Amino acid sequence: MAMNSLQDRDTRSLQYPTRTIVRAERAMRCSPFNWQLFAAMREQSVTLGAIAGIAGIERQYVRQAQSELAAENALLWLIDVGVLRREVDGQGITDGFRLTPLGRQLVEKWQKLGGVWPTPSWSDRLYNFLSRWLRMPV
Repeated sequence: MAMNSLQDRDTRSLQYPTRTIVRAERAMRCSPFNWQLFAAMREQSVTLGAIAGIAGIERQYVRQAQSELAAENALLWLIDVGVLRREVDGQGITDGFRLTPLGRQLVEKWQKLGGVWPTPSWSDRLYNFLSRWLRMPV
């Protein structure tokens, strides 16, 4: 299995299988979320309420309004592929989301490329659909 190395903030090298990185990038590109959401999550936890509905459009986190259920399902898929994690406080899991080290590294990679969010191809959308809904390790 091929491994790729991405540098984190502390310049430690984290090794991820190439297919893990490809799947995570594809999931981010195919998500209903804009670049601004992931940039915000790089700095702080973002709550579901800030993403869903009109609030998400006002903050430019989404292209079109998402119901809480739709937004949460999309966020949970990004958790499954290793890009996001749920925020936890002293009381347990909250409704906030943050980037994982893999997600942070992918956002930093895209920022270095000028903040260009690549448009997903039809094959990206198909593979993401198969991976997400059939839970196939594509």
